Amino acid sequence: MPVSFSKDILPMFRKIDVDHMRKRQVLLDDYAYMSDATADHANARDVEDRLSTSDATQRMPPDIQWTADQLRAYRQWMADGYQP
Repeated sequence: MPVSFSKDILPMFRKIDVDHMRKRQVLLDDYAYMSDATADHANARDVEDRLSTSDATQRMPPDIQWTADQLRAYRQWMADGYQP
């Protein structure tokens, strides 16, 4: 079963993360923005970079690191074709 944005990915973002990143014009709760299907999926790739970096000044969210399972699910969502 493919990983779904609404079922699997969106619930991993906390409200504080969504609100914080919205101020930076990163719309974590917006499937159209996150899937960026009309381009090269740059938004999803940028978020993946922010989720996986060990640099807390660049990491999203800055106060915690996603688990290996969370990162794997996010990357699988991308590999599965950014399913809604």
